[in-house]
Amino acid sequence: MDFQALAQNILTNVGGKENVASLERCFTRLRFVLKDSSKANSDEISHLEGVIQVLNANGQFQVVLGNNVGKTYDAIEPMIGETISASVDDAPKEKVGIGTKILNVIAAIFTPTVPAIAASGMIKGFLAIAVIIATNVYHTDITKFNTYIILSAASDALFYFMPIILARSSAKVFKTNEYIAMVIAATLCYPSIVNLMTGKAPVTLFGLQITKASYTSSVIPIIIAVFILAYLERFIDRIMPEVLKIIMVPTLCLLIMVPATLMLFGPIGIYLGNFINWLYYYIMHFSPILLGAFIGGIWCVLVVFGAHRAIIPIGINDVAKTGHQNLLAFAGAANFSQAGAALGVFLKTKNKNLKTVSASATVTALFGITEPAIYGANLRLKRPMVYAVISGALGGALMGWGGSFGNAFANQGILTIPVYASSGLKGFVCYLLGCAIAFFGACILTVVLGFKDLPEKLSGQNSEELATIPVTAAEDEEVASPLAGKVIALAQVKDEVFSSGAMGKGVAIVPTEGEVVAPADCEVQVLYPTMHAIGLLLDNGIQLLIHIGQDTVELKGKYFTSHTEVGAHLRKGDPIVSFDCAKIKQAGYDLTTPVIITNAAPDALITMTDENEVAQGSILMEFKGKVTNEEV
Repeated sequence: MDFQALAQNILTNVGGKENVASLERCFTRLRFVLKDSSKANSDEISHLEGVIQVLNANGQFQVVLGNNVGKTYDAIEPMIGETISASVDDAPKEKVGIGTKILNVIAAIFTPTVPAIAASGMIKGFLAIAVIIATNVYHTDITKFNTYIILSAASDALFYFMPIILARSSAKVFKTNEYIAMVIAATLCYPSIVNLMTGKAPVTLFGLQITKASYTSSVIPIIIAVFILAYLERFIDRIMPEVLKIIMVPTLCLLIMVPATLMLFGPIGIYLGNFINWLYYYIMHFSPILLGAFIGGIWCVLVVFGAHRAIIPIGINDVAKTGHQNLLAFAGAANFSQAGAALGVFLKTKNKNLKTVSASATVTALFGITEPAIYGANLRLKRPMVYAVISGALGGALMGWGGSFGNAFANQGILTIPVYASSGLKGFVCYLLGCAIAFFGACILTVVLGFKDLPEKLSGQNSEELATIPVTAAEDEEVASPLAGKVIALAQVKDEVFSSGAMGKGVAIVPTEGEVVAPADCEVQVLYPTMHAIGLLLDNGIQLLIHIGQDTVELKGKYFTSHTEVGAHLRKGDPIVSFDCAKIKQAGYDLTTPVIITNAAPDALITMTDENEVAQGSILMEFKGKVTNEEV
C-alpha cells in the first residue's frame, strides 16, 4: 500500500492542511481525529484503500484506519509540517508514592538484564555439575582446563562487568546518554583503576584521598552515578551554546562525573549496598529459619504485586560480592509450592479448561516461571494460593535451617538445582527437601482441603445483543480479563467504531477498579502517550486492543499513570496502566472499556463469560479460530 498517497488523499479531502486545526494520533492502531475540518469529504475518503470507516462524532471527523494508522501517520506528519499529536508532557500527572516510584525504577533497570543473568546462571549450573562428576567419578580437577576457564569466564563476565550492563539500562530509565553512562562504568572496571583500588597504597584524586573500593561487580554505585548524570547532562545542555553541545556536553559530563563517582557517589553506593547486604544477613544470622520461612512464603505474593523486583538486587549484589546467595534458594521453595498447588488443581478440578491451564502451569512453574500458575490457577481460586504460601514457608524454613545457598544468581527451577549443590551436603539436602516439602505439601493440601471449583464450562451470552457472536466449545482458547468490572456486550458501547465491530470482535467492561493488567504473557506493542489505549500481542498470537473509556483521549493523560513502555514483555498480571475512575467520571467521561481481538480471522468465533462481573485474570472470552499475522 502507498501510505504517502493515502496520507495525501486524506489531507486533500479535508480541505488541506490549512483547514486542519488539529490532527491527533488518537490511538496508534485505531483512527485519525480531524478537528474543525468543515470541508471534509467523507465519501471520497471512505472509498480509499486502507480506510475502514469514516465517522462524524462529537464535532470530530474520524478516519478509522485500523492496522495502517501508524504508517499513515508517519507519512502524513511531514505534510503538515509539524508534529501535533497529543502530548502529555504538560498534563497533570497522578501523584505516585515514593515507594512505587522506586519499585518501578528498580524493575525498569533490572528487567532487561534478566535473560543474561539467567543464561549466566545456567552455565554456572552446568559447570557445577561437571565439576561434581569430574571430581567424584573421574577424580579430576577440571577447573584448570582451558575449556572450563573459558566457559567460567562466560558465566562470570556479566557479574564482573555489571556496572557497564546496568549503566545502559539505567541511562534508558533516567533518559540520559547511554554511552557516556557506559564509559563512566567502564572506568570503574578499568584494569588500572581496579589495581589502584585493590593495592596497598592510598589512592588520591586532585590531591584528595578517595575511598578505596572495588567497583567491579557492584550494583548500586553506577545506578546513583547515572541518576546524577541525567540531571548534570540536562543542565549542561541547557547552558551550552548550540555550536559546542556535541563536543562539550559529553566532555564535561565525563570530566565531572568520573571524579564525582570515585569520590562521592561510588562510596555512597558501596556503603549503601553493604548496609542492605548487612541488614539481610543480620536477620539471617538472627534467625535463618524465620528469614527462610518469610521469603519462601511471601515471595510469590510479592510477584503478584511486582514487589519481588525490589529485593532481587540483594541477590545480584550478594553474588557479585561474595560469590553466592541464599535469596533465590528460599524463593525456590515458593516456586515449587506454586507448581505443587497447580498440580493439585489439575488433579482436583472437573473443569476441562482449568485442568489444561493448571497442567501447563505446573510444568512452567517447575522451570521457574510461576506467573501462569499464580494467575491461571492458584490466585484465581484463592485457596490453592494460601496452601502454596504455607508450604513455601515450611520449605524455606528448612532451607534456612540447613544453610542452603547457590553459587550463582539463577532462576529457581529444576534445571538450576545444581547451582545449590555448592552449599555442601547438609545445605543441598535441605534445599532438595525444602523444595519437596513445598511442592508435595501444596499439592496434598490442595487435593485434600480442596477449593471452590469453576463451572464445567462457560455458557453462551449474558445479553441478547451478543446473539451475533457464536457460542463456542469450552475447550477453546481463553482470553483473561485485563480489568475488574461489569461485563457488557460490545454492541452497547456508545462509540460506533467499537459497537459496529469495525475494529474487531470482543466485549466491553465497565471498570470497578482503576487498573489494567496484562491478561496473559504478552508484548506491549502500543501505549499511546495519553495512556487511554493499549495494544498487546499475547504470546499465543492474539492481538488485543484495550481502550479505556470513551473520548478519554481528550484528558491528555490526566488521571492516568503508565507502569510500562512500548516493547516491554509482560507477565500475566503485570500492571500496565492505572487510572482514577472517580475523577474521570467527574470530568464527564464514560469509562466503558472495549476489549477487542483485532486480528481475528473472519470466521473466528468468540463467546464471553456468562458472569455479570469479572475480576482481573478471570476468563473474559473464549476464542476459536485463526488469527492474522498483520502488525498490531
